[in-house]
Amino acid sequence: MTSINIESYLENEILVITNDSRIFTGKLKGFDQTTNIILGNCYERIYKESLEKISLGLYIIRGDTVTLIGEIDEDVDKNILHHKIKPETLKPIVH
Repeated sequence: MTSINIESYLENEILVITNDSRIFTGKLKGFDQTTNIILGNCYERIYKESLEKISLGLYIIRGDTVTLIGEIDEDVDKNILHHKIKPETLKPIVH
């Protein structure tokens, strides 16, 4: 992952999945060369029988825990039936 790709997401809503399968959403406020991520208005999404969103406010995610970063299309996201989603846990990361 290069900083050129991440830079295009600045001030946009993104989704971050970490090595331990946690899912975060928020507005990308900043990042550095080691992919440490700063999210504004951050929420953690927890998928149980229904979607649980935990408000975290301004949140920093260490770059060495990041598995995936992607931009959220807010119109599409609103129409997803999150209560029907059962994401699988990621397999352990091997370095």
